[in-house]
This record gives sequence, C-alpha cells and structure tokens, in this order.
Amino acid sequence: MMISVKNLKKSFGPITAVNDISFDVQKGEVLGLLGPNGAGKSTAMKMITCFLQPDSGTAVVNGFDIQNDPIKVRQSIGYLAEHAPAYGEMTVNSFLNFICDAREIAKGPQRKEAIERVLKLCAIEQVFHQTIETLSKGFKRRVGLAQSLIHDPDILILDEPTDGLDPNQKHEVRQLINKMAKDKCIIISTHILEEVEAICSRSIIIARGKIIVDSTPQALKDEHQCSLDEVFRKLTHKKSA
Repeated sequence: MMISVKNLKKSFGPITAVNDISFDVQKGEVLGLLGPNGAGKSTAMKMITCFLQPDSGTAVVNGFDIQNDPIKVRQSIGYLAEHAPAYGEMTVNSFLNFICDAREIAKGPQRKEAIERVLKLCAIEQVFHQTIETLSKGFKRRVGLAQSLIHDPDILILDEPTDGLDPNQKHEVRQLINKMAKDKCIIISTHILEEVEAICSRSIIIARGKIIVDSTPQALKDEHQCSLDEVFRKLTHKKSA
C-alpha cells in the first residue's frame, strides 16, 4: 500500500475540519477527493504531505510515517497545493532549477533531462524564460504541476490540478494524469465531477470532515441510478441537512 491514512483528525478552534478519516491508496489508483467547499479535502492533503500536523491519527506514505519521518515523506511525493506558491520574480527556468536544488537533482545531464521532461509534459516550453509574475493563471498552474513532477515521484498529491486552466489545458492535464496513472499512486481533489469520471478510478466524498462514501464513479452512478453530479448533490445535501 503506497498511502495508508489512519484516523486523521484536525480542528481549527471550534471547527473540526477533518474528523477521524481512514483510507488506503495503492499504486495504479487515481483517487478523487470530492466534497463541497470547507469539507476538509485540502486539510487532509496538507496533513498527508506534512504541511499540517494532525491533532490525532497518522498516515504512512511510501512506508514512512508522517509523524515520525516527515522529511522522508516529502522526498517521496510530488505535491501541488491548491494555491501553489512560487517566486514571482523568478523565471520559470530559475524556479525549476531552484526546485531541482531542493530535490537534490544534480546539475548536469540528470538535471537537464528532468527539466526538459517536465517542460514537455506540462507544455510550458514557450514561457521557460518568462518571469512567473507575468504568466497567466493557467501557465502558473502548469509551472506548479511541473515542480511536483520534476523528481518523477511514485506518489502525487494534486489539489485542484486543473484550476484556472482553459478547456484545452484541462484536457491535456487529464490526459497526462491518465498516462501516469498505471505507474503511480495519485490523489487529486476536485470540484469538477466531469473530471472525476475522466480520470479517477475511485472516489471518496467528504462532507463536514467525514468520509460519507468510498466507491468508484461508475458504481455510485449504478447504485443511485443517476448522474455523478446528482449523486454528489444528494449525498452531500443529506449530510449537511
């Protein structure tokens, strides 16, 4: 099992953002985390990637416990945050080289190959020498995706990976995720149900910090005899009522 989440819980003052969730993800799976705004999706991802300390519970990522081996966990994953921070004054070139330094990718042929690979994968060759602050939201998102892929990790955690992209760019990113899926363990969060059907082999719906369903998109549609959009509305409305 590449990721094993056990009883994770996180509160912010009186608000319980993530309430005792557990699930496993294995290689070859693309797990979609679904839920309304404030459901706890991003908080869960931040704990799994060691950006937030859980109040209780833990997760094991690529064999490393997030509580005991956070550096090893970070080395094992590629993470695209919801609002991926980048240094606006840097060019895409200098930013990706900076990420290579952080990831300890040696200068020379290894680094050149890594950078050329993600430039092509994420279709950002044309902005390679531009400063990040001059890029459109879509290109900034693709640069964020490139940094998460540059060390070719076995595990990807992608928070709203197609946010801000135009329809063609969304399609390209979905194709890329599908292409990588068989060799990696991938968790994405999204509010685009069409995206779940296009790329996710499994979906977990979260509402008010708790898992309310863990199934495949097709099984959910078959069980409820309606579209995934209607399933989502029905289940999350029932939970919040």
